[in-house]
Amino acid sequence: MSPASTPSVVLGDRFARELPELARPWQAERVDDPRLLVLNEPLAGELGLDPDWLRSPQGLRLLVGNVVPAGARPVAQAYAGHQFGGYTPRLGDGRALLLGELTDDGGFPRDLHLKGSGRTPFARGGDGLAAVGPMLREYVVSEAMHALGIPTTRSLAVVATGRAVQRETPLPGAVLARVAGSHLRVGSFVFARATDDLDLLRRLADHAISRHYPYAAEADRPYLALYEAVVHAQAALIARWMLVGFVHGVMNTDNMTISGETIDYGPCAFLEAYDPATVYSSIDHQGRYAYGNQPAVGEWNLARLAESLLPLLHDDEQQAVALAVETLGGFRGQYLAVWNAGMRTKLGLYAAPDDVVTPLVEELLRLMHQSQVDHTSLYRDLATLARGDAAPVRSRFLDLAAFEAWSARWLSLSPDPDAMDRANPVYIPRNELLEQALSAATQGDLAPLAPLLDAVTRPFEPRPGLEAHAAPASADFVHYQTFCGT
Repeated sequence: MSPASTPSVVLGDRFARELPELARPWQAERVDDPRLLVLNEPLAGELGLDPDWLRSPQGLRLLVGNVVPAGARPVAQAYAGHQFGGYTPRLGDGRALLLGELTDDGGFPRDLHLKGSGRTPFARGGDGLAAVGPMLREYVVSEAMHALGIPTTRSLAVVATGRAVQRETPLPGAVLARVAGSHLRVGSFVFARATDDLDLLRRLADHAISRHYPYAAEADRPYLALYEAVVHAQAALIARWMLVGFVHGVMNTDNMTISGETIDYGPCAFLEAYDPATVYSSIDHQGRYAYGNQPAVGEWNLARLAESLLPLLHDDEQQAVALAVETLGGFRGQYLAVWNAGMRTKLGLYAAPDDVVTPLVEELLRLMHQSQVDHTSLYRDLATLARGDAAPVRSRFLDLAAFEAWSARWLSLSPDPDAMDRANPVYIPRNELLEQALSAATQGDLAPLAPLLDAVTRPFEPRPGLEAHAAPASADFVHYQTFCGT
């Protein structure tokens, strides 16, 4: 690999230096004919990268890992994971590379990471490649999540490789350039703990503290403070998923970050008709990662993190377990605090007491489930109702009498429709339109991608011409499934 020809690209190698046991030096596979499909110019600016240079032949070679700045050391990261509850001791970046760390315009370190860059020692028989559709899905959905204010990895670019990827049929290949606060996962700690190398586990924890929770270093028990911070971050994150109807689809422990960022947008989707049992992933046959199960799964994953951290929490194992159990016991309360505050905001209620709001929320969700109400549209229609127009929302409910009784109670609390509109998106990545855009892109037509990105990256602003992006799926778009893309 040749060094990049611009002095503006500086990639650090802190992860590779500090945690070599978790970093396998590796190189991306050669891409002979890279072609840019989409570039996130605002994100490039945050990272101090010149968008015009990224579009150049040399810039595209950086975005597929074939050009790496001097001093950078690309690595495939090692981690373990619990996949659908089953422990796998050695996963790692099977088709990905950490190119290195950038410093953003706020002075914070950010990983520059690739997906689909070729087989690594962790590929486990896979081809290490990625197809255009899944990489564009991650680009669209991660940027939508960012626009909704939900912590997430970001997508910098998707570059077509000109190479076919064999799945059920041959598909055009692509590489995603992804940016994150870090790629430290629960599975990173599970892997380190399994080595029985206490020094490695401690260095990993110190790295996580320094990178994400530096205040924890000043605590009486820094590693307990780290665990408390991760529990809180994940409780808040999953509550925010639930508030917008996001279904991750594959909440394995290797897909849960230490930073509290959403990561690995594989078989993800957004709820349309409200149903807690909704599953989109084609491989989630038992519904483990259904929409309504996500808080419980997050808590389960955090218990696996606690098990990995026990040697750092206290020299006495029983006391370490007690500290971990007490900390994890705070997850549900922290989750509910964010969820309840979010629902209060979505319904435009501030002054009403909890004992009034909580049953209102529970009854609304029951009515939504009964009538299969569109999760996103409902709240904007309720704001319209608060302004005096009942027609849009009335048409959504089968049991109109029950809804009118509910709405009379809600309206008596004087909800603020302007606050509701600031909290409730008009646009999400609608599953039908997203699939249409990905299918077209797979065939070489990027035209449907532009209005989709326009809608979801400014989700709270209604705009002419985007009406389809605010509407539920058509009646014939049923039994929707998503796929991991590997």
